[in-house]
Amino acid sequence: MKCIKTSVTLLLSAGAMCALWAQAAEFPRTADGKPDFSGFYDIATITPLQRPEFLGDRKFISAEEAEEARSRVAARKSEGDKTSDPERDAPPDGGDGSPGAAGNVGGYNSFWIDNGDDTNQVNGEFRTSIIVEPANGRRPKFTKATQAKRTKRRSNYRKNSGTAWWLERDEAGPYDNPEQRPLAERCLLGFGSTSGPPMLPVLYNNVKQIVQTPKHVMILNEMVHDARVIRMDDKHLPDTIRSYMGDSIGHWEGDTLVVDTSNFNDRPGLSGASSSLHVVERFQAATDGTLLYSFTVNDDTIWEGAWSGEYSWPKTDSVVFEYACHEGNYALGNIMRGARILEQDVLTGKGGDE
Repeated sequence: MKCIKTSVTLLLSAGAMCALWAQAAEFPRTADGKPDFSGFYDIATITPLQRPEFLGDRKFISAEEAEEARSRVAARKSEGDKTSDPERDAPPDGGDGSPGAAGNVGGYNSFWIDNGDDTNQVNGEFRTSIIVEPANGRRPKFTKATQAKRTKRRSNYRKNSGTAWWLERDEAGPYDNPEQRPLAERCLLGFGSTSGPPMLPVLYNNVKQIVQTPKHVMILNEMVHDARVIRMDDKHLPDTIRSYMGDSIGHWEGDTLVVDTSNFNDRPGLSGASSSLHVVERFQAATDGTLLYSFTVNDDTIWEGAWSGEYSWPKTDSVVFEYACHEGNYALGNIMRGARILEQDVLTGKGGDE
């Protein structure tokens, strides 16, 4: 390629084209000439999925504001890393109401949390949210039918009173069998849609590995070791074959990998979605090894409109470690056993008072 500069206008134009050509030439390529996305990426970021409402349609923040946000997060984590007082009193019944697990009764401490320490940048700009459409950076409203279902489901969210309160109702209780419990609680799928699609950052275990061949792209998630296998240039499976992460097929549009996913079952990885979920994702590489990931979500049975997002996936020297989910190994069995004990109390007249 020759870059001929015959005027100021042509100089700028040709210079820009030469820069773009040079960038494209520097992309790592596979044997068949496609961008090679293989490698490890750490998607942890303090940028939220949904934009705080007070920011309105403001898509970016300044470098100074991003540094302030980073400093606040660092200070909060430093405070959480302090040694606990072994002589402290137990938290009040139901927790003290402050932020934290179960009203700050206790959950994972800071040692286990790895949700990033900086605001995500796209093209050098600091984003206020991962969602970019709608313009307010927030998911559209739920449909009326979905709102009604969520209200009914929230009736199961009660303070633990030590009694089998669900026996008072003429319907199934929330602890009747393990399959009623959330997928993440059962360690079947990573929470927060980290497994995708769309694939979103969560509290910890944010490393992903991409393995690419001409016919398949595999994305391994550190959380719950979920693996997405994307078939290239193929057709979707029959509508009767469905799964938690759906059926993903991919194709190339220039140097952009486009992935179309449908065929979800009625409990997709994306919280709140239904079997009608349809997700289109795009993967684009930059010369610094950063992967720009974008997606559009459609599920008109749940949300009143589509919503889209994008954020950068920085490459990392870290690897995907083995994942062991002891919540599913031990906690799930204890949840079931505890419910049976409370039910037996009712049947024997103890009523949970002893």
